Amino acid sequence: MNTAGHPEATARRGLELTPFRGLRYDPDRVGSLAAVTSPPYDVVVRPDGLHQLQSNDPYNIVRLILPQATTPAERNEQAARTLRGWLSEGILAADPEPGLYVYEQHDGAGLLQRGIIGTLRLSDPSEGVVLPHEDVMPHVVADRAALMRATSANLEPLLLTYRGNGSTADFVERTAERTPLLSTTTEDGYSHRLWSVTDPADLARIQTDLAHHQALIADGHHRWATYRRLRAEHPSPSPWDHGLVLLVDTARYPLRVRAIHRLLHGVPVATSLALLDGLFRVRHLDVPLAEALETLADAACAGNAFLLAGDGAFHLVDRPDPDLLSRTIPGDRPTAWRTLDATVLHATLLAHIWHIPEDDPARIAYIHDTAATVKKAERDGGTAVLMHPVREEVVRDLARQGVTMPRKSTSFGPKPASGLVLRALDV
Repeated sequence: MNTAGHPEATARRGLELTPFRGLRYDPDRVGSLAAVTSPPYDVVVRPDGLHQLQSNDPYNIVRLILPQATTPAERNEQAARTLRGWLSEGILAADPEPGLYVYEQHDGAGLLQRGIIGTLRLSDPSEGVVLPHEDVMPHVVADRAALMRATSANLEPLLLTYRGNGSTADFVERTAERTPLLSTTTEDGYSHRLWSVTDPADLARIQTDLAHHQALIADGHHRWATYRRLRAEHPSPSPWDHGLVLLVDTARYPLRVRAIHRLLHGVPVATSLALLDGLFRVRHLDVPLAEALETLADAACAGNAFLLAGDGAFHLVDRPDPDLLSRTIPGDRPTAWRTLDATVLHATLLAHIWHIPEDDPARIAYIHDTAATVKKAERDGGTAVLMHPVREEVVRDLARQGVTMPRKSTSFGPKPASGLVLRALDV
C-alpha cells in the first residue's frame, strides 16, 4: 500500500495517544463481563473454542470479531447489524466523555501487566514511531479491513510496547490504587481491571511524556496494517487517522514472548520427515510434550531446531545442512534475521523443501496453543511444526533496523481481552 502522499506520512513525531469515548458493555444487560469477553480474533482458532465463547453469553464479543456466516460479505454485514442492534438496545454504550483507560491484567501467579488504552495517531514505518517486526498476510489485512469498514469500529486494541519507566508508568501505578471502572476474572484465571482517565491535566502529562517515545508492535500487525490501509482511503483529518491500542511500558512490565506454531494441512508426518532426509538431523523422541519442548529448547541454544508432531510421537529436527541454508536464505539481511528459526522455516522448509505457500490457509495454519496444534495434527493427519520462542531483545533490535521477521514469528502476552472497551469511529 502506498501512503507516501498522505499528510500524516510527512511529519516526524513521537507517540500521539488521544482520548476517546469508549464503548463498554452495560453490566446490568449481560450475564457477566467475563462472559462477554474473548481472546483476540487470531487466537480463537478452534471451532470448539468459538462455540464455547458464543454459548457463554448471547452478547459475547466474538460475534463481532469473528462473525459466522456463509460468505465474507455476509459475515461483515452480520457483524455490523449486530453492533448496531447492541448499541440501540443499550447492550453497549459510549462513556459520557472522552478519556484514556488504564488497564491491568493479573494471573494470580505473579504475572502483572498494566498499560494505557487510547487511540494512537497512525504513522508509516519510515517515521520510526511505531515499529513493526513481522510481515503480514495480505488476505488477512483485506479481511480485517472489510470488517472494520462494515462496522466503522475498532473492536479490539492492538498490543504495543515502549520503554519509558517515567511519569506515565508512575501515573499508571497510582491509578491502579483507585477503585476501578470495572473488574472481572475470565475463565483463564486472569483478573482484569479498567480505570478511566479524563482529567485534562492528567491527559496532558501522559501525552507529553509519550511524545518522546517510539513503540514496538507486540501483537496486532495485521490490524495495524489494516488501520493504515483504511486511513489511506479516507481524506484527513478523519477518525481513521487513529487506531485503538494498548500501550505497555515493558521497562516496568516486561511481556512474555511465546512461539506461534504451524500446522501443515494434509501432509502426514512421515511425508514431511522423508523430505528432510540428508538435509537436517532428525531424532525420534518417545516422550511427553513437556519433555519434548525441553529438548527443543536445549537444541535451539545451539542452532535452528523444530519439533514435528502428528503421528503420536515427536521428532526433533535440527542441524540443517549449511550449504542448504546458504542456497535458500537471502544473504542481504542481518545475521540475526538469517539465523532465526522462523526464517529457516519459511525460506528453507516451507518454500524450498515442502513447497507449501506460507499464506495459503488451505495448506497451513498458525496456532498459538501448543497442545492444540499437536492434537489437531493427530486428528487430521497433518504435521505440527512446533517452534521455540525468540528473545524479545532480538525482536526489538531487528525492528529498530527496519527489518521485519517472517509472519507469525512471535506471540507476545498477555494479550488484552477483547470486549472490555471498544471504539466506534462515529462516536
